[in-house]
Amino acid sequence: MRHPLHPTLAHFPVACWSIATIADFATPHYGPSAWHLADVLLWIGALAAIPTIIVGIFELTAIPKEPASVRTGFTHMGIMFMAFILYLVSLLLRDHEGQFIHPDTVARAFSVAGFVFLLVGGWLGGTLVYGHGAGGDHKDGETSA
Repeated sequence: MRHPLHPTLAHFPVACWSIATIADFATPHYGPSAWHLADVLLWIGALAAIPTIIVGIFELTAIPKEPASVRTGFTHMGIMFMAFILYLVSLLLRDHEGQFIHPDTVARAFSVAGFVFLLVGGWLGGTLVYGHGAGGDHKDGETSA
């Protein structure tokens, strides 16, 4: 059985960004420790997303060639790239001369928007694997994920 790398790598930026968004919401209660955690997780998520994106582009060529699979694959890629951009903008809005600053409403809004795209893109990634059989061996007409 061939094991694709992209789904394995994708869990790390998804977890980092999800927890960063939660930490943004916890900021009013927990103060600087929450937004510092969010900042660090946004950075780690962005760095982890780079190899995930690269591997995902290469593995996109291995999905089943049915039109629905291809459409879902490209939609997943576009939505997840938008999540990456939204989280990156949120991160850049928190930077002031190389130092993290308290995120304002706009920075947090970009984080929330990134999270929405992350949810939709993750759901489409699951559809690729469980609905279209992407990432599994295809022998004897059998699909495994």
